[in-house]
Order: sequence, then structure tokens, then C-alpha cells
Amino acid sequence: MPTTRRSLLGTGLAAAATLALPAVARAAGPRVVVVGGGFGGGTAAKYVKKLMPAAEVTLVERDKQFVTCPFSNYVIGGMEKMQTITHGYEKIAKRGVTVVHDEAVGVDPVARKVSLKGGTVLDYDRLVLSPGIDFVWGGLEGYDEAASEIMPHAWKAGPQTLLLRKQLEAMPDGGTVIIVAPANPFRCPPGPYERAGMIAWYLKNNKPKSKILIFDPKETFSKQALFFEAYESLYPGMIQWVGGKQGGKVTKVSPKEMTVEAEFGEEKGDVINVIPPQRAGKIAQVAGVTDEKGWCPIDPRTMESTKVKGIHVVGDACIAGAMPKSGTSANSQARNAAAAIVAMLEGKEPPEPSFANTCYSIVAEGYGFSVTGVYGATPEGIKEIAGGVSKLKAPAKDRDLEAAYAYDWYRGIIYDALG
Repeated sequence: MPTTRRSLLGTGLAAAATLALPAVARAAGPRVVVVGGGFGGGTAAKYVKKLMPAAEVTLVERDKQFVTCPFSNYVIGGMEKMQTITHGYEKIAKRGVTVVHDEAVGVDPVARKVSLKGGTVLDYDRLVLSPGIDFVWGGLEGYDEAASEIMPHAWKAGPQTLLLRKQLEAMPDGGTVIIVAPANPFRCPPGPYERAGMIAWYLKNNKPKSKILIFDPKETFSKQALFFEAYESLYPGMIQWVGGKQGGKVTKVSPKEMTVEAEFGEEKGDVINVIPPQRAGKIAQVAGVTDEKGWCPIDPRTMESTKVKGIHVVGDACIAGAMPKSGTSANSQARNAAAAIVAMLEGKEPPEPSFANTCYSIVAEGYGFSVTGVYGATPEGIKEIAGGVSKLKAPAKDRDLEAAYAYDWYRGIIYDALG
């Protein structure tokens, strides 16, 4: 990849530091606690503090580093390193946000308190939950947390990302990689298909006799025509997608036998990437803001939970209508939530929200494409107002330009969330 593109990331973005809770006096302003330090939580904390400097804003995040799911597929494919997707919290702390590295384990919505695993109890006037996803272990027969150490999901970036990468490196040329895609809804709808492209990029350059099978319960998915065009032009004969009508729904996996059982039959793999069914992160369940399916219904005007007042939910955990579960969606929802929270704390009417999403996919070096959307709040939920996808049969220069834009996007969203 050209140096100019890689340099967009900047070496400073990967810096990480342990941040302690400063010993400060009780602030005179309102107290806003944000749980979850990803694209949603980081953005919410930053913008509440920016819009209301007098507010006491506390960001609670268990991990000392944010390892992003966006761009993790490029680590799996060998195009990037883990330091590219690893970021610290020192910059947002310098903006006046108190960063606490601990795990939120309890919420009292009546007393408006958040309990942390380390014993601290935080009072809040408004609470933002951005817990991302948890997996429904056992939702797919044979797949539990122990199985993920043999058949990695790599759907939470970090050790699982490296595990899948190492398995690909150890696989013999001529081996079979199986990707088990989940049913909707799930984090990053284009992600499994971008991953197939990046794994194919690695295999084409290192183990060209190998093949990739994608088993999928769905018949359609985001940017489908663009992915298929890329597979056919870049990796002819290497990637096979088996959709729901072809029996692609996986009903059982066996880590011991390294097999996948789908409706069409059984298939053995050398490397098997299972992306399991998902739901909102655990603290959302503990706080009582999830529905029977495990996701969080919200008022689209304010991102406030419709189940528990005073709690706002942004990012992958919330039910955001037409908006996909993506980093940009989380960032956009968090900006709107911050504006609503500040208005509500000031006794004002929240502004009319406007949401946006952009999602880039890179399936080879210098080959990218995207989908965009603009959304509005309606009584029926968040609806798409306008949107579009990259053109099919675009010239190579356009694909290369979109790959460069993806790096620009990544640099920008990291800065907006944590910078």
C-alpha cells in the first residue's frame, strides 16, 4: 500500500496509556456517565463535554485500549498490523472527560447510580450506554465461548483477530476456509463479505490453491452486487457464497471434527470463522433497557430508552430502524444523543436529529467501495431519507480512490470519538 495512504493513520493514533481516575472536587454542573468507550461512547462523552463544559462527564471503559472492529479485517488479511487499530484514551481525557478503566456491573435507574466492578458507585443525571454487542453463546448448536478458541469469531477485535490470522498462516495451500455468516441483525452487515475478500487477498498471494466458502442464512446483504463483482474479477473460482435458498443456513458446528452442518449438508474446513448470533452488551440487559430479542428500543429524537427514563443507548446495542450497526452509525447517534442530553439538562427542547452512515469495504489492496445513507427521526423510528452505493463496473482509479477514502474515514472517526 502506498506510504501516503498508510501515513494517514499516524503513529500517534496507536498510543495507549493507563489512565487513573483523577482526584477532583465534585463539579458544580450536571453529572453525565457514559458506559463504553468505542465509537458511540467516546463520541457521546466528548460532545457532551464540548457542548456543556460545566458538566461532569465520566467515561467508563473496561479496557485501557480501544481495538477497533473497522480495519480488523485488514489485519486478518495481512494488509495492516494490530497497532493500526489500537488506540488509547489520553486525548479525550485531556478534553476534560474523566476516564475510568473499570467495568460497569449495575445500574439503579431510580437512584440514578452506576456500580463498577471495582467498588466505585457513580451518580448520574443522565446515563449513556454504548456497550456494543455480546454473543448469544449456544445460539448456534455446538458454538460456545470455548469453541471460539478453535473456530474464532474475530467479531470483537483483539486476540481473536490475531487467532484467525495465525490459523490462516498455518493452513496448508489448498485448504478450505469457511465463514459462517449470521442472520440479521448483527454488527457490521458488510463485514463477513469484506472479510472473505481480505482472506482471499492473502490466499491469492500466499496459498492460491485454497478456497473460501461463505455459508449464509440470508438471501441478500449489504453491497452484495459489488462484493460479487469483486470476487469474480479479483478471485475467480476462489470464493463460493451459499445463501439461504441453497441451504446455506448453518444449524450446527463441531469444533472437534472441524465441521459445519448446514441445511444442504456437512462441510469440513481447515479454518472456520463462526460469527455467532448477537444481542446488546450485558450492561444493557442489567439496566433493563433491552427487549425480548436482546436489543434496546429508543426514542429516535433523543436516543433515550423507551423502557427506562434517564438512560440513552447508542451504537450497536440500540434498535435504530433503518440504520445499520456500524461505527459511523454509532458516532452519528452519539452526536445527536449528546445534543439532546445537553438540551434536556438545560430544560430546553432537544433539537431535531439528523443521522448519517458511511461504510467502506476494501477487498484487495487499492480496491474499495462504499455505501452511504442519510436518516431522519419519525414516529415509526429512524427512516432513510437518501442513500447510495458505489457504481458497478467502475474504473480501477475509482476503486483505488475509495480505498484511500476509507483510510481518511478511519482517521476522521477515530479523532471524532477519542481525539
